[in-house]
Amino acid sequence: MNRLLTRYTAFYFIALAGLVFLGLGLWNNALWFAPAAVCAGLVGLGFRDLNQTRHAIRRNYPVIGNLRFFFESIRPELRQYFFEDDTTSLPFSRADRSLVYQRAKQEVDKRPFGTQQNVYQSGYEWINHSMEPSRPTDSDFRITVGGPDCTQPYSLSVLNISAMSFGALSANAVLALNKGANLGKFAHDTGEGGVSRYHLEHQGDLIWNIGSGYFGCGDAKGSFSEEAFAERARQDSIKMIEIKLSQGAKPGHGGILPGAKVTLEIAEARGVPPWQDCNSPARHNAFTTPIELLHFVARLRELSGGKPVGFKMCIGHPWEWFAIAKAMLKTGITPDFIVVDGAEGGTGAAPIEFVDHVGTPLREALRLVHNTLVGIGLRDRIKLGASGKIISAFDMARVMALGADWCNSARGFMFAIGCIQAQTCHTGKCPTGVTTQDPKRQAALVVGDKSQRVAGFHANTLKALAELLAAAGLQHPGELRPHHIARRIANGEVRVLSALFPDLEEGELLEGKFRQNIFRTAWPMAQAESFAPLYSLSAALSGNVNSPMPDEASEANKARNSPLLET
Repeated sequence: MNRLLTRYTAFYFIALAGLVFLGLGLWNNALWFAPAAVCAGLVGLGFRDLNQTRHAIRRNYPVIGNLRFFFESIRPELRQYFFEDDTTSLPFSRADRSLVYQRAKQEVDKRPFGTQQNVYQSGYEWINHSMEPSRPTDSDFRITVGGPDCTQPYSLSVLNISAMSFGALSANAVLALNKGANLGKFAHDTGEGGVSRYHLEHQGDLIWNIGSGYFGCGDAKGSFSEEAFAERARQDSIKMIEIKLSQGAKPGHGGILPGAKVTLEIAEARGVPPWQDCNSPARHNAFTTPIELLHFVARLRELSGGKPVGFKMCIGHPWEWFAIAKAMLKTGITPDFIVVDGAEGGTGAAPIEFVDHVGTPLREALRLVHNTLVGIGLRDRIKLGASGKIISAFDMARVMALGADWCNSARGFMFAIGCIQAQTCHTGKCPTGVTTQDPKRQAALVVGDKSQRVAGFHANTLKALAELLAAAGLQHPGELRPHHIARRIANGEVRVLSALFPDLEEGELLEGKFRQNIFRTAWPMAQAESFAPLYSLSAALSGNVNSPMPDEASEANKARNSPLLET
């Protein structure tokens, strides 16, 4: 009985106070009816708590039990604004976000009184400077994307806007990003949601991302349409075409946009009926094998009039990537570029298990792809992009040292247009109008102002990269190599990245050499004709292979017969 009284104390006290206020109102002054009404409302809430069955804490602690849910709902805001320090918040620290805001607003991005980093902590990284630093050059670093089969190569900035769809982003966010890309002369990846009129309004250069839903280039059955693709791909604003095989946020996972969210604008961009569920399957139906993928690449290049065509992927089973590499050798067809998306990437919402535990992180994935292309002698034909938590010049330098030719940033540019990392992207209630389709919320995002910030973030980040390169005695990010970046492994132990991520020699895999375990184990498992391995990984590791395991000589002979080597 005493416990019951304790748990219900607040409820009883509110009820008693309500009676007192009611009595005072009847006896003394009608103004007392106001607090009496408040108490009556709380008593009603208490009875509701006692009778509901969803939350045990509210049944045991009527009225005050609701405080638990209230404080839980504002916990992120309390933590972000009152309790978090500058360097530990995830996925991006306050220092990271502040750096983007400062550069986007053209404010001072310097910090006094030394580093806030623990330079003796495991994982700390730095770039080694030179005793003879070079003079900073023009920071408008560019590369040319387009292999020997491309007739319209594109001069691409080394920093661009990563894939984010209209629908995930608001119309004003897309407008601001694209106008900023036009101002800064860099590229804007459309995301798989198609090319909307907002992508085209300010005539910024576009990388058209084509996912498994074939939005904007599909037929009524959800299959790829050559006619629809050719009509869209030849538009002047579209400079490159990117086939999305997988993404770092949720590799191997499809999705459905509920019909209630398929507005007229989104339906127009995606080429689907409005107010009906919009499906993005987990896999493509235009191809099913590595060889078919490369023929699809070649066909898109032809239909687009010779524009650069490549694909984006998050590395999963290594033998599946090796199968694509072997298909390049077998068919003689190569993509113009490959974008490696790290598992740490992700701008929207995805299942927790996929966000946290699916996909290969960027550094390991990028190094694997780079080394594979070097090992089969095709690295010079194919440009590599990298995406996944890249917002600073050092982030860029690190991945470019590991093999990337350029970088894509999604959340960096989201911060530039006002994102505050509220992490409500999936609710439609973004407080800054970036990831919502609510017209009133997105109206708060002023396109003219935010586009200037997009261009400012891009320009100032590249300026910082130029200064970083100059300190290392370099002129262009293409000169960066793994030995330029050092990492603390443990207390008193430091290694350069070339020791952690060793290089392959040019053509090493063509010669049947497998010095690294991953190639020794998984390369013989791969086949150009299928993404499925020739035998299981456990069989490869144990040596218990039913069919004869291909030896190094046979692998080398297959590679030497490649049409690419004949040319």
